[in-house]
Amino acid sequence: MTAGPDELTDRQRRALRIEIVVVLAVTFGLSAYTAVVHLAESVLLGLSGQVVALNPRRSTFDLIDLALNLSRVFSLLAWGALGVYLLWRGGLGPDRIGLGRPRWRRDLGGGVALAALIGIPGLLLYQLARVLGMNASVEPAELYDTWWRIPVLLALAFGNGWAEEVIVVGFLLTRLRQLRVSPAVAVFAAAVLRGLYHLYQGFGAGLGNLAMGLVFGWVYLRTGRLWPLIIAHALIDAVAFVGYALAAGHLGWLR
Repeated sequence: MTAGPDELTDRQRRALRIEIVVVLAVTFGLSAYTAVVHLAESVLLGLSGQVVALNPRRSTFDLIDLALNLSRVFSLLAWGALGVYLLWRGGLGPDRIGLGRPRWRRDLGGGVALAALIGIPGLLLYQLARVLGMNASVEPAELYDTWWRIPVLLALAFGNGWAEEVIVVGFLLTRLRQLRVSPAVAVFAAAVLRGLYHLYQGFGAGLGNLAMGLVFGWVYLRTGRLWPLIIAHALIDAVAFVGYALAAGHLGWLR
């Protein structure tokens, strides 16, 4: 499947459609389905009274808790690697999808700028949604129960950024382009998927991530770079996982 979008045969297009379905079925499509089910349960129970724990303890035994958290990190890294591998096998190496050698000044600067652009309005939207009863309350992880908690949470933040941006932006937008889907429709579809698999946190989180998906998709189409998106996503999650928990005692209005 190395041919350009105008040269794909019907068989190749069918193979790409099947590939998209399979990849999403084992990654964020499944996550979206689960999030919608959890949201339905929360609505039935009364969304405003629900609490969503970010990265809760997975076991009462510290070493098992560590192992289970690391398994989540490995899973996210593997999801992203799967997308990269399938594109590479189809003739599109990492540099063709924006994962070439990092340009540290531009990629890091772009990632920080994107994180600020998304994170600050996103926080305000999240709080507004909570006031309107559209979001569940988010409970930060306990950071001081064991020495490895913060490093693992930071690894999870990077894993989330890597998996989501590679699969939902790099892989999905590339495959949709090969299938002749218009860029606007492709970006919107990817953004809707991003919003859906965050619905377990409530409607506000879903809408906020939909907006984030639109911005990230537009930036990717303009720059062709994935690293700034991965960096921005990792920074946003690092603040959510670690920064918020560290500051929560001093920022009561965030609760």
